[in-house]
Amino acid sequence: MALRQIRIFGDEILRKKSRKVEVLDDKIRQILDDMTDTLHNSENGAAIAAPQVGILKRLVVIDMGQGLMKLVNPKIIDKEGQQEVIEGCLSIPNKWGKLMRPAKVTVQALNENGDKITLTGTGDMAKCFCHEIDHLDGKLFTDFVTEYIDVE
Repeated sequence: MALRQIRIFGDEILRKKSRKVEVLDDKIRQILDDMTDTLHNSENGAAIAAPQVGILKRLVVIDMGQGLMKLVNPKIIDKEGQQEVIEGCLSIPNKWGKLMRPAKVTVQALNENGDKITLTGTGDMAKCFCHEIDHLDGKLFTDFVTEYIDVE
């Protein structure tokens, strides 16, 4: 396992669309492990997407205290309601903003073993799913901000 450098706003890779993982092998599992290490060694990080460590593959790691999730090829299959949220991003340090996200999101993905999984998140987890999957499509939370705020 290794720490990877987090790409910062302005790095063009953050604006590129990630490719679907066609073969889930040990190399992909190693990237997921590296992403986990990188996330756990970052301040205020709840999740990380592969483009944030310079890899254009559809991979996401989430650790919001409800168990570590390693998602391969995640996609949103259902959204419900809306909520106003405050977001920040490891790739955009010290910047926070208000925006609207769905209140409930259902995601389909593969786990690191290649098993198909379906996850449903509400509140902060719904926000997190949307934020990370946006990264895979080259979108950043700043694209949707309605108001920037100061967070102490």
